Amino acid sequence: MPDADDKLYLVLVSIHGLIRGHDLELGRDADTGGQTKYVVDLARALGEHPRVGQVDLVTRRIVDPKVGPDYAEPIESLSERARIVRIEGGPEEYVPKEQLWDHLDPFTDNLVDWLNEQPRSPDIIHGHYADAGYVGVRVANLLGIPLVHTGHSLGRDKRKQLLAKGMSPEAIETTYNMVRRIRAEEELLANADLVITSTRNEIEEQYRLYNFYDPERMAVIPPGTNLAQFRPPEEGEEFPFAAKLAPFLRDPGKPLVLALSRPDERKNIAILLEAFGQSEALREAANLLVIAGNRDNIRDLDQGPEAVLTDLLLRVDEHGLYGHVALPKRHTPEEVGQVYRMAAAGGGVFVNPALTEPFGLTLLEAAASGLPLVATENGGPVDIIANCDNGVLVDPLDAGMIAESLLGLLTDSERWRKAVDNGLEGVRRHYAWSAHAEQLVERMETLGGAHRTPAVERPLQDAPAYRDRAIVSDLDQSLLGDPESLPAFAEFLQRNQRKVSFGIATGRTFGSALAVMRKYKLPRPDVLISGLGTRIHYRSVLSEDRAWTDHIDHDWSRARIERLFRDEPGLKLQPTDKQNEFKLSYFYDPEEGRPLAELVDTLHRHELTANVITSFGQYIDIVPSRASKGQALRWVALRLGIPLERILVAGGSGADEDLLRGNTLGVVVANRHGEELSELVDVERVYFSERSHAAGLLEAVDHYGFLDLERRKPA
Repeated sequence: MPDADDKLYLVLVSIHGLIRGHDLELGRDADTGGQTKYVVDLARALGEHPRVGQVDLVTRRIVDPKVGPDYAEPIESLSERARIVRIEGGPEEYVPKEQLWDHLDPFTDNLVDWLNEQPRSPDIIHGHYADAGYVGVRVANLLGIPLVHTGHSLGRDKRKQLLAKGMSPEAIETTYNMVRRIRAEEELLANADLVITSTRNEIEEQYRLYNFYDPERMAVIPPGTNLAQFRPPEEGEEFPFAAKLAPFLRDPGKPLVLALSRPDERKNIAILLEAFGQSEALREAANLLVIAGNRDNIRDLDQGPEAVLTDLLLRVDEHGLYGHVALPKRHTPEEVGQVYRMAAAGGGVFVNPALTEPFGLTLLEAAASGLPLVATENGGPVDIIANCDNGVLVDPLDAGMIAESLLGLLTDSERWRKAVDNGLEGVRRHYAWSAHAEQLVERMETLGGAHRTPAVERPLQDAPAYRDRAIVSDLDQSLLGDPESLPAFAEFLQRNQRKVSFGIATGRTFGSALAVMRKYKLPRPDVLISGLGTRIHYRSVLSEDRAWTDHIDHDWSRARIERLFRDEPGLKLQPTDKQNEFKLSYFYDPEEGRPLAELVDTLHRHELTANVITSFGQYIDIVPSRASKGQALRWVALRLGIPLERILVAGGSGADEDLLRGNTLGVVVANRHGEELSELVDVERVYFSERSHAAGLLEAVDHYGFLDLERRKPA
């Protein structure tokens, strides 16, 4: 941890893929590509910065013999001031990122618990990719710290490309869970204080597709490359990797056209086989070397890589390219630098024909190793080649143009040498990790302190220490509705009052909630969360948590939102007794009004951050981005010192979804609105009771063995 409080404590979050500090398995699958290398290198570079005290790179802990024991280690040191921290969330086994969405809430809860065990709170949380953005928004909102985000790739851009290639919207959603990804990206853009991009193109062509597009909060800071690992070949250097090419090449002395990427259809490697097949001059001038992941047997690969590699082999056969193309089965991370130098020593060229390339770390590695570039004109290579003047941009769908560009460099030694020299100088000037870290730290330091709120991790001084578990329930759709079971529930609370704290989390205003509790003779709660998480009161005297109201006031503008929707068809303000300072409530007529998603888009386009909650298809509530039942519950859990794993929460409508997701013990009680929470049926730790209302909550007490949960061990 940092030695001094004046140095930054940075938390980077990168959840999917296989991340470790050595022997990165790049290309093992679609999730273990450039991003995993980027975040490890970034953590190390930031850890070397003199104004940074500690860097924690947080990822998911994986206990799976199929991927090895390294990914199960809770802590792995990267350097004196940088480490990898692995947090549990979801199944122990390794799963693709598209299957992680339902597990991000438990991951978030576990990360918050871990952070609250540290000597100090982070100064910045920096998410990488949409899944980490989802987590970052929630951690930043709860702890009141600035959020920085790097997208790496974006869902709307990917969806556009997939549609253009003929994939149906239904297939895209089934394969990529795209709706949840794009929703998470919109949310993080609405909440992020700073978005880091690698290129100007990324801002103008990709982020512009989003409603909360705000270039003023975006900064172009190109990533670096490891100049110690990637360097030009030395005089007389030998390359043992060349032996792996011998079975493939008829004339191994020719220069190499090198392509190195995952076996992913979007990398468009097949166009290189077309270029070589169509151009006899290119076949005479060079051999093609394709490094596309590792394999023992193509049939054992996942469907995507299997299809790509099978297609490459079929194209070799179709064009009669035997003896001209090398497709070695395996390479180690340590051999990658050697492969670049081997190609450079022989007068070769590096080629990246991807349909679109968000940045292109391999281009920097190749340039730093002494190779000229031929690269796609779509995405990051535009900036790299503009900065380094070391190659040619091409249409990735034009095989003839690619062949001509490769030949131009391969057959003109003066042009080849100039491109090499320019690339070496350009990478040193523009793409060193130390320069990247310096620019990033400078931008992060401008965010410091902007979000600070009173320390949420400090428990209430008089929180009952003997109560180590709690029941928190919604009112109308959970407790109320079955008058016969209410007395049994009240008697249960009375009998267990020395062990169990009781809380209410309701959409009702504070006064309305008290009135209905008196009417139904409910016990006075220890905690009352009202107004959909906008107000919190404690103990029998119901004193208000002012720190919470200060916390949720961040970026909240009730008056602007009310003006924006003043004449909105289908929306009508509810009476004043349904409103509060942080809750704007409407009646909603879906026949006359726009869909909810369009209303959210309108808020984003006007740069308004808020949570929009719909209930029963006829009510819409708008509250601050930091407010919701679930976020308020997590604040309360920290204040009371009760782990979420010992809090039984009951919900019965869509407004309760984030209350139920995560590490809490959830129950959806049986009522006529239960279908609003049907998406939670497969979520771990959410139980759907057979009985309704209070009886369903008591059923969940038995289901979870709630009273028999192990007591919290003393600290």
